[in-house]
Amino acid sequence: MNRAFASRFAKSMFITVSFLIILVYIGTRMFTHIDLNLYGYMVGTFVFIGGVFYRFIAWGERPPTKIFIKKGIKLLFRKSTPKTSVNHLGTYQFIWDRGIYRWTQHFLIGWGVILSCLVTFPLVFGWMYFTMEENGYYTVVAFGLDIMRVQVDGILAFFFYNALNFTAIMVIIGVCMALYRRLKHMQARAEQKFIYDFLPLYLLLFISITGLALTFMNVFLHGQGHYVMSIIHQYSVIVTLIYLPFGKLAHIPFRPLSVFARNYREYYSKQSMKKCKNCSTEFVSTEQSQDVIHVLHTNAIDFDMKEGYNLAELCPPCRRKFRIARFSGIATHEVNKKEANQNAKG
Repeated sequence: MNRAFASRFAKSMFITVSFLIILVYIGTRMFTHIDLNLYGYMVGTFVFIGGVFYRFIAWGERPPTKIFIKKGIKLLFRKSTPKTSVNHLGTYQFIWDRGIYRWTQHFLIGWGVILSCLVTFPLVFGWMYFTMEENGYYTVVAFGLDIMRVQVDGILAFFFYNALNFTAIMVIIGVCMALYRRLKHMQARAEQKFIYDFLPLYLLLFISITGLALTFMNVFLHGQGHYVMSIIHQYSVIVTLIYLPFGKLAHIPFRPLSVFARNYREYYSKQSMKKCKNCSTEFVSTEQSQDVIHVLHTNAIDFDMKEGYNLAELCPPCRRKFRIARFSGIATHEVNKKEANQNAKG
């Protein structure tokens, strides 16, 4: 099987695209319910999938990533995994600790994007569609099966019609909060870059505004200008999908791996903690310290100290003191005093 493909990337793409085509075949009842108006979104999604695989495989080939993924899979079925998954992927508890403002903006953007994808992708690939009957009811079809019938002017139909409008409003509010913080917060202003920090927000804002404009034109302008705006909206989504795997928004599809990292830290911290060779402070698990030293040696990076231990066996404050001592010639590592902001929360 492996010899049939030029690389792991090619193999992964072939299997994934083939699987999607099979699902489209089943969901559209042998390609009889494909909406050609959504064809551009489908092409953009395939390019997006290729970018995600390329980014993930390039990242997964690194020695530290291999260790991280291997041990993360091994610890995936811990009893605490469901709770960790909810905290990291559902409620964003780790951001709540940084402040309610940042939590609100992340929650609105994160869930606005996720819910939009959960609505859009099934429609794009034909996994879900609606059929209209003459008696004033819609039939919701999923993977070729009639799931439910809803009244055209009923409350469920209202939410079905406006699901993407609700998520667009969520994203707009979250993006505006993020832009305000980036313009007013001094630390954020010092660290931000236009391409990396602002462009993703502008893309999400543009998609949401053009999406709401489509509804406005249909409801209040009786469809006038709908075709032009639909093309603008479609191209904005396609450009964002192509850009997404290679920019800051890439952390959205990669976010589930944070559960691996949390399990790794929690499990091995309970096994044994590593004490700093300089100040005897417990700063990381023994397993993680050993993994870091192993990866450094694998990459032929020598951080062995003349004192007889590796730089990775020092806590971060002592590590900084040793680096300063090397550059300045002053024995700063012998100063037994903690940094003023050592335990600061950021």
